Amino acid sequence: MTTSIDDRVQKSLVFVVGGSLLQREEIAQNLKSFYLFELFESESAVSERLETAVPTAIIIDEILPPMGGAGLIAKVRGRDDTNNIPIVFTAEPKSAEMIAEATSYDRVFLVERPFKRGTFVGALSSGVNASVEAQWEGFEPIQKKALKNTLSSFNSIANLIQEGEPIPYEDVRDSCAPLVEAVQNNNFKDILSGVSEHDNYTYVHSLRVATFLSLFGNVLGMKGEDLMTLSTGGLLHDVGKMHIPHEVLNKPGKLTEDEYVIMQSHVNCTVDFLEETSELPKGVLIIAGQHHEKIDGTGYPYGLKGGKLNELARIASIIDIFSAITDRRVYKEPVPPEQALKIMGNMNKQLDQNFLGVFREMLLDGAT
Repeated sequence: MTTSIDDRVQKSLVFVVGGSLLQREEIAQNLKSFYLFELFESESAVSERLETAVPTAIIIDEILPPMGGAGLIAKVRGRDDTNNIPIVFTAEPKSAEMIAEATSYDRVFLVERPFKRGTFVGALSSGVNASVEAQWEGFEPIQKKALKNTLSSFNSIANLIQEGEPIPYEDVRDSCAPLVEAVQNNNFKDILSGVSEHDNYTYVHSLRVATFLSLFGNVLGMKGEDLMTLSTGGLLHDVGKMHIPHEVLNKPGKLTEDEYVIMQSHVNCTVDFLEETSELPKGVLIIAGQHHEKIDGTGYPYGLKGGKLNELARIASIIDIFSAITDRRVYKEPVPPEQALKIMGNMNKQLDQNFLGVFREMLLDGAT
């Protein structure tokens, strides 16, 4: 089993049970940017741990001594404290009898081996976020479509990254089209509220950045493909974070020097992925590669300064920082927008204050 994790972060904790050590480690690799995890090779070990911690979900393989994975599912469903948590059951397609037994219980999601990263994470996320995503059904059609389409696109990107395949920009563009339409019609507020409780932080942050960038562009009078570049750039700007371990990505305290280097690497990872994509607008690469740059040259990864930062980079930096401050995280509640703007107003050497003024007026005018 991995090092014990403080029970107060159980919301992000996933148990991975059964199968071979190699299979458990493969699952852990797929989960590393989404959840904290503990690995168990036996039913007795996980049963003992359940006495002290209840995870947000359990991943159970069909191969688990002595009763098999379906037997553990029965035990988990028989406990008052775990009878409703989502379970992902992994099995070979040929194990029809075991699959039928396992999936006869509520909230058990089947993933057949071999699985793709996005398929696996999507199944787990659907279980964990079932109540959140169910609320989307009551939203107006354009907002519901924006949420569902961008989430599906984001999960597909995880598969493509795992396989080393380029991201089809046209598909991403199509998934963002309802978001842009919602923003242009001033009909987007359910998108921001609907995504706020989702547990996939990288998706939440990326969609919020895409929404605020689209809003900002709309206020600046951008239209057509220029506005679409902002939206898609926001959704794609952090895809490299899928390679950042959860304990670094979601660390509540100050990062160590080594952890900061790991965190910074997400920018170059993102750019590397996106450079393989044909027909990608240049602006999307600028947003991805320069959203952590600062006017005074203290940003990363290039330390660009002053005039070397174009308008897209300056706008993206403001939106990324605002979203990060006002995002809900595992370890903190969201900071109110007014307080976030005050913090950003004190960053006069790092942020373009003219663009920040436009952004502030946009918020104060009630756009959000």
